Amino acid sequence: MTAEDRSVELDINGTKRVFDIDDPTLPDWVDDNDITAGGYPYKEKLKRKHYESQLEALQIELVKLQTHLQTTGERIIAVFEGRDSAGKGGSINVLHQFLNPRWARNVALSKPSDVQRGQWYFQRYVEHFPTSGELVSFDRSWYNRGGVEPVMGFCTPEQHRTFLKDAPEFEKIIVEEGFHFFKFWLNIGRETQLKRFHDRRHSPVKHWKLSGIDIIGMRKWDDYTSARDTMLNATHSDHAPWTIIRMNDKRRGRLEVLRHILSHIAFDGRDMDVIGKPDKAIVGDDPKMMRGRD
Repeated sequence: MTAEDRSVELDINGTKRVFDIDDPTLPDWVDDNDITAGGYPYKEKLKRKHYESQLEALQIELVKLQTHLQTTGERIIAVFEGRDSAGKGGSINVLHQFLNPRWARNVALSKPSDVQRGQWYFQRYVEHFPTSGELVSFDRSWYNRGGVEPVMGFCTPEQHRTFLKDAPEFEKIIVEEGFHFFKFWLNIGRETQLKRFHDRRHSPVKHWKLSGIDIIGMRKWDDYTSARDTMLNATHSDHAPWTIIRMNDKRRGRLEVLRHILSHIAFDGRDMDVIGKPDKAIVGDDPKMMRGRD
């Protein structure tokens, strides 16, 4: 990929901007708006001391929940989706941080093999579903076919249409099998993504997180928005609803992920005063909340 390919002209709220990810100086128009992008309701990140105290309290509740799972044999599947750099990895990390790794796994699959491409599309994901007493998170999931694949041309239009029709039925089976099933869409504004990409590009320890597809994706923001909206509308159901969390501030967003899971499974010793109530300014279950927030 040439230097020219890595410098893109963008339309930001009707204004033409040029963003050069190789330039070590982050443009002011990105830096000044990375939190408030897309109409995010907070102007600053949650203070670290408040974040860490709430996080610790929620993680204690998660350990109680894991004990409950091992006692009852209940199973949890948590799917994390969102644009590149939306905060999936960080949210998964705080979810798993203090859980017994023997009974809590994260699944992040690479592209399918030739054998897997010849199988039922959902098959390679089912192979990683939790056993009795286990929690499994997916850092991207079968919803690759709802977003990345159609935008990047990795599947045919017919495969995309079939997926959107089949996914709700597949998830109905999951729920009827007795799994606790969570689907998180982590949403960020455009300047938020650009800043995070820039941070990765110029970090000696995180540059590996920025891929060529990410760079191409900077030009395809609107295509991803359209694919996201189509996917959410087609696969949001009563039995398997999407939980949408606005993640411009990762700290607030991570707390909402944990709070949502803990609020939806009853277990001995659960402290709802500690868990608290969702921040409805940044979390909801109606895909319509995404309108105008990119």
